[in-house]
Amino acid sequence: MRTAVITVAHGRHGHLRRQQEGLAAVERPPEVRIVVALDDPQVADVVDDRVPTRTVPVTSDGRGLPLARARNTGARAALAAGARLLVFLDVDCIPCPALFRRYREAARTAGTRLLCGPVAYLPPPPPGGYRAEALATSAAPHPARPAPPDGTCVEADDHTLFWSLSFAVTASTWARLGGFHEGYHGYGAEDTDLGQQARARGIGLCWVGGATAYHQHHPVSDPPVEHLDDILRNGALFRRRWGWWPMTGWLERFAAEGLVRHDAPDDRWERVWDDARAGTARS
Repeated sequence: MRTAVITVAHGRHGHLRRQQEGLAAVERPPEVRIVVALDDPQVADVVDDRVPTRTVPVTSDGRGLPLARARNTGARAALAAGARLLVFLDVDCIPCPALFRRYREAARTAGTRLLCGPVAYLPPPPPGGYRAEALATSAAPHPARPAPPDGTCVEADDHTLFWSLSFAVTASTWARLGGFHEGYHGYGAEDTDLGQQARARGIGLCWVGGATAYHQHHPVSDPPVEHLDDILRNGALFRRRWGWWPMTGWLERFAAEGLVRHDAPDDRWERVWDDARAGTARS
């Protein structure tokens, strides 16, 4: 099955280089590699050709990074190159050697399903960087998502667990799914939305044991205050489409810090502006 790996990159050049090192070591690498350079022309200078690669530029329009549009653009480029299996791999993720083999095997047996590989989180890199032979023993699986044993697949229908760090989909299922909704811009909700699109179209999930991606460490804010406006905007779009709010954990954290409030009668989350914040915003 002709396979493509699709990665969206905006910065994180060191992570992209380490992902490339991992791609060079996989069992039977993908025939096609698409790197979407999102508002980042320097990505083309980072990409190497150990796996045949096409770099596709995508630019934003000032409303936040269009991650959904970037992923859809990558999928179109992969399909145009003849791919029948699309593997989406976040720029932070290093594939384990068996990742593509396990996705291919699952694609032959799982029917019309989104194929989800486990993601294991790496600690900060030691001096000299991550060592390939130590990734499997250094990374901890995400505690809230399935991580089946190698070589097994677990079918599931909790679409709220879907995420876009590492997943695969056949070309026919992608066409039925319709791709990511491009109304989302900036941080949050576009992958949760895709999970709900799958549910609405009768497309289940399959967690693929052994298709492990190792997520490289990077600093994060907790809660992600720099993404507050994106979360409010994208969350409201999701609410209009599906009838409930995603990312409520973050919203409740923001509320606890006095940054947002919930209007219960209208089920609306909104930013709280005090005089100090309003003054900062006007300056």
